[in-house]
Amino acid sequence: MTQTDDAPKITDSHTHLDFPDFDGEHDALITRAAAAGVHRMVTICTRMRNEPKVRALAEAHAPVFYAAGTHPMSAAEEPMVTLEALVALDAHPKCVGLGETGLDYHYTAESKEVQQRSLRLHIEASQHTGLPLIIHARAADEDMARILSETFRTAPYTCVMHCFSSSAELAKTALDLGFYLSMSGITAFPKSQELRDIFAAAPRDRILVETDAPYLAPPPHRGKRNEPAFAAHTARRAAETFGMDYPDFAAQIEANFERLFPKAVMAPA
Repeated sequence: MTQTDDAPKITDSHTHLDFPDFDGEHDALITRAAAAGVHRMVTICTRMRNEPKVRALAEAHAPVFYAAGTHPMSAAEEPMVTLEALVALDAHPKCVGLGETGLDYHYTAESKEVQQRSLRLHIEASQHTGLPLIIHARAADEDMARILSETFRTAPYTCVMHCFSSSAELAKTALDLGFYLSMSGITAFPKSQELRDIFAAAPRDRILVETDAPYLAPPPHRGKRNEPAFAAHTARRAAETFGMDYPDFAAQIEANFERLFPKAVMAPA
């Protein structure tokens, strides 16, 4: 992929810049991302005790925004997050979302009750603040669809199903609620046609793109450390899925991101 100054601008809606994989490289990562057209990124805090470090990254780098919460795979290891702590995050101008939260029964099914309790607290905080949720869902489609539907009937909120790789049924539930689906490097893998078909059936105005870096690098970097610049590879493959020219698709996902994460537009540099 040629990197030019006039590459269409896109946002990496989900990355993990605080992970040790990137220690000492943040300036270089951001420079490489900008060269690829990735002009903005949201770094995700997965344990609330790490929120100060993640916040500091956003404060130090104009293109970086952040979200914070308790990852479902960490829910049983961490103190249960409080509604007050989550709501308080909204006071920071560069905190644009809550999470990631969700359910993961693939690796941590034994903690599913704790995960569900944590998820409901994050949802309640989203309902209070208007901040969008970042949802992780793996091997928990039925419970996830039920909880999202039940809580949305109580009070509406907004949400992105991050790194979506679940069933068409869960995609439909999320989309019917007005939520967004995010395309990761998995959607660019050769054997992911079934997943691409799920996305192709979704409304174009409900799609985001992400890296989930340092994980899930798309071709031609598959198997290597992922980084925000590689969101452009995923986005170019995604444009093909939707039968769109890349500049048009880039403009669409930028509009989608800014609709879901309005604080990323309003925040000071």
